[in-house]
Amino acid sequence: MREGHEGTGAGAITPDGCAVELYRRLAVGNEPDVIAAAVPPGATLLELGCGAGRVTGPLVERGFAVTAVDESAEMLAAVRERVPGVETVLSPIEALDLGRRFDVVMLASYLVHTAEHDTRQALLETCRRHVEDDGCVLIQREGENWHREVPRERVDAAGCTVRIVSARPVGDGVDAVLAEYLFPDARWTQTFLSRPLAPEDFERHLGEAGLVVDTTLTDDGTWVRARPKSP
Repeated sequence: MREGHEGTGAGAITPDGCAVELYRRLAVGNEPDVIAAAVPPGATLLELGCGAGRVTGPLVERGFAVTAVDESAEMLAAVRERVPGVETVLSPIEALDLGRRFDVVMLASYLVHTAEHDTRQALLETCRRHVEDDGCVLIQREGENWHREVPRERVDAAGCTVRIVSARPVGDGVDAVLAEYLFPDARWTQTFLSRPLAPEDFERHLGEAGLVVDTTLTDDGTWVRARPKSP
């Protein structure tokens, strides 16, 4: 388990506190539509932190050649069950080096908000290492005031009530976020560390990894497309 992360509920729990069975159940959101609208049809796509394959499957159905990466063997087993034949890679994202590049690299699930600066830079350097010089990196970041507007909740299309219960400061600009997931027959929680990033800090971290923001893809600013810096 990663320091500061914890998960409760039935089934396997990943090192960052995610419950595999929970992510098997959750519905697909608008992510496949956002991604498909931002990149060329049929692009090769490296999905970093694919989880149980909620987004992987719809991307494959849209004709993308997806390579799905996760540090959880249980998550990757769920991906292969959902998307037979898809290429999967078991590895921490920050240590990944496949020795090849892709048209698109995707870093979703707010991973860019990891608490440790060194880990964030390693994640972004992995993105840059694997993207073609004329390709792009799609990054999902937290919305404005995400840590302040708590508690809050929404109902997932699968019938799960998703609650962000609290965001408790733990020092050095980092919050311990508690999320709760309620199905009629099951309950899971996840506690994880998250560092809010002002736009200028977000762009600075990208720049240090050799990336530059190209455009914002969603009205709420949570999805951004970045490109490699020009030589």
